[in-house]
Amino acid sequence: MTETPATGAGGRTFDELDRLSTEELREQAFHLARERRDVRFFWSVLRHLPNADEAAALDGAPNSVGPTIDEASALWRELTGHGYEESAPLLRAAFIDYLLKH
Repeated sequence: MTETPATGAGGRTFDELDRLSTEELREQAFHLARERRDVRFFWSVLRHLPNADEAAALDGAPNSVGPTIDEASALWRELTGHGYEESAPLLRAAFIDYLLKH
């Protein structure tokens, strides 16, 4: 099968992918990235989550352990599809782009 501008490497079109929910896109993109062992994709997703900056700013001092756990928990909820907040459009685009290219 050859790729056309309207069809991605996976044989699906942008319109087909865009009709899926953000959660469905996340599940499919994560499944593909896990199969490909594509750590770079997961890292790019983490960098775009709303709480990523706050988690990176923590210094690991003993008095920041509570906030570190809270931030890690918030990042996990967002990464697993529970709390995309204002990042939803950007993440949807990243998921669709990944699925089209791979």
